[in-house]
Amino acid sequence: MLYGAFLQLAGRRCLVVGGGPVAERKITGLLDCRADVTVIAPSLTPPLLKLAEHGTLSWEARPFQAGDAAPYFLIIAATSSRDVNLAVYEEGERHGRLVNVVNDQRFGNFTVPALLRRGPLTVGISTSGAAPVVAKKLREELEAFFGPEIEQFLHLMADARTRILAEVPDGAARTELLRRLANSELLQLLRAGHTAAAHELLERILGGRG
Repeated sequence: MLYGAFLQLAGRRCLVVGGGPVAERKITGLLDCRADVTVIAPSLTPPLLKLAEHGTLSWEARPFQAGDAAPYFLIIAATSSRDVNLAVYEEGERHGRLVNVVNDQRFGNFTVPALLRRGPLTVGISTSGAAPVVAKKLREELEAFFGPEIEQFLHLMADARTRILAEVPDGAARTELLRRLANSELLQLLRAGHTAAAHELLERILGGRG
């Protein structure tokens, strides 16, 4: 059984060993989270090379060496060599780091789930390594279900929460208002393209008349 968690990586030092297409996908995810990314690899894919040239990531153009993993908070081993990936994992593990070894669930101390992102919404799907292709399929199904309206809905809810916290002193009343908003037809209205009606419903509920 895996323990589910989302990590705050903004500004944290992360290492990716490998510069191929698989590493590229992992690096893109780290950069999306504003991590401070270093890549150790003899060569990079063209997109990664452009990122290195622009200073978006740091690149050490060489193979992995003993001692490379120690300074980093999170490490991803994404080379085509099982031996190199194992060496990266073992060093990271010795230093108590978070280590992921791509495409090999026998090593590493965390896995990266199939992710769905819609604005503030992040949904992670894991099968604990039993069937990664199923996790991908479920993510694709959720992508079809959660369109751009979920992002609108979450922004409305965030704005409403800010107003409620500022204007409603009673904690129980705050919780009730937020519950009513979450269970209302706001999302259905946005999904149907009725943005004005959604805003009207929001105001009615916040005004105590919903």
